[in-house]
Amino acid sequence: MPGLKYRAVFISDTHLGLRAAKSEYLLDFLRHIDCDTLYLVGDIVDGWKLKAGRWYWPAVNNDIIRLVTQKARHGTRVIYVPGNHDEALRGHLNIEVAGISMVGEAIHTTVGGRRFLVLHGDEFDAVVMHNKWLAYLGSWAYDGLLWLNRWFNLVRRKLGFGYWSLSAYLKHQVKEAVKYIGNFESAMVMAARERGVQGIICGHIHHAVISDFDGLTYANCGDWVESCTALAEDTQGQLRLIHWVDESALLLDSEVSPDHADSDTDRCLASSGQRGRPDPCQYH
Repeated sequence: MPGLKYRAVFISDTHLGLRAAKSEYLLDFLRHIDCDTLYLVGDIVDGWKLKAGRWYWPAVNNDIIRLVTQKARHGTRVIYVPGNHDEALRGHLNIEVAGISMVGEAIHTTVGGRRFLVLHGDEFDAVVMHNKWLAYLGSWAYDGLLWLNRWFNLVRRKLGFGYWSLSAYLKHQVKEAVKYIGNFESAMVMAARERGVQGIICGHIHHAVISDFDGLTYANCGDWVESCTALAEDTQGQLRLIHWVDESALLLDSEVSPDHADSDTDRCLASSGQRGRPDPCQYH
């Protein structure tokens, strides 16, 4: 299986335990990458669903955990920075479990010597910090939107269209949501300047982006519920966003016979049997 080599990879907000999590795509991504350091930037496991008794744990989630621990055993440095949905792990910081280091935050240094503060980001979310009941309410509303998104994409699939995140589109069209994202980014950048680093890497708001704020880099990993995105530092020290739904399709195209390259049906049939690759035409 071809490997994509990176110096460091950052993933956040996989929300394992949530029915809407794109676990098959996450497993596929992890199978394809090779990196020196893998950062798990919070909300990897959705403890809120566990508390609410709505835990959803398919076998693929166990495969993900096994693969991460296997990477740790074979030389990948794995660093876990818990978020608000897996906040129970914050009571077990500065220890190592199955080769995975648990820390409250981390400093990542690039090839060129730039220092990045790595944390989940809920510490800078006023809703989470001061109105936790409102955060829980928002989580339930978000779940409803994801349910709608799942059925919306089922209809698109029947009509022959690819995946498109209705929930992400609606969220980014709402004025208050855009304002919230902007305020969050500003708070994170301010924290980075106070710490004397050259950039900050976080998750939490499910909005993948790399932005420059007067010479300071703000980077958000995105999520594996809507966008299936990750952040990576390549071997030359450059940061880039990975949109796995798109990039896995490109990899698939390179593995399928040219005679079938223009057929969506053949692509779907070919994908379901290749090296454990998830069917890109199926969404749950």
